[in-house]
Amino acid sequence: MTPRARLPAILVLAAALLLPGRPASAAELTVDLGGRVETFTTGQLLARPDAATIEVRQDVVYGRSMTYRAVPLRGLLQGMRLGAEEDVEVAASDGFVTALPAALVFPPASGGSVPMLAIEPPDAPWPSPGQGMTTGPFYLVWLDPAASGVRSEQWPFAVAAIRPVPTAAVSWPEIAVGGDVPTGSPVRAGQALVVTQCMVCHPVNGAGAARLGPDLNLPLNPTEYFQPVALKTFLRDPASVRRWPEMRMQGFDATSMSDADLDAVIAYLAYMTGRKKG
Repeated sequence: MTPRARLPAILVLAAALLLPGRPASAAELTVDLGGRVETFTTGQLLARPDAATIEVRQDVVYGRSMTYRAVPLRGLLQGMRLGAEEDVEVAASDGFVTALPAALVFPPASGGSVPMLAIEPPDAPWPSPGQGMTTGPFYLVWLDPAASGVRSEQWPFAVAAIRPVPTAAVSWPEIAVGGDVPTGSPVRAGQALVVTQCMVCHPVNGAGAARLGPDLNLPLNPTEYFQPVALKTFLRDPASVRRWPEMRMQGFDATSMSDADLDAVIAYLAYMTGRKKG
């Protein structure tokens, strides 16, 4: 699957914040720093002294090099003090939600991937990546994403709010793996992948902030009605297995999740059939 042939999952799951004809200058971003909430307009963000022109060499959404005016996310979140069991949640205007690990946003040492909040200029809207979509007015992009292993679902666009939240382990015990599962088990690897790549849209056992897709364990888990080969094919290219009106889910290509990643996701889902809650 090439980026141009099939758009990545986040592209079809996050709608634009702006309605047609609404000026980009009217866009607002809400940032909860934990005890203090600030609202930024497009103009305010573009006027920040740390705003800069950046080049994203392999943009996940567009599948090519893109240039943006952007501000460092770490600068925007200056003053946010995360607890030991908190992450940074980024929510899009349609309900797409991704939680970024604190160590990814605020690494303990220099180096690694750099998160940047791209700002759509009012007089130069970004091109549509396809299917009538728009990525503005705010889009979280990464410089050197490979350095920290940034995943495809960690590039949210149409961003509306940023806030601290408890980690998945604290918030959602319903998705936990039992202590009897070995540390190196693919089930544990699959749990981490499901949290990062799947729970941005789907709940599991009723847990999760997003509700764009059906629950992955209730009432039936996909492993209960898909054979493993069919499920893997579906995750790669859903339309090759079945289609329905208003279908929104797109597949994960090898750059988003490897074959080993998909096997781990399926192992976790199969494990969760014996841990239904709700």
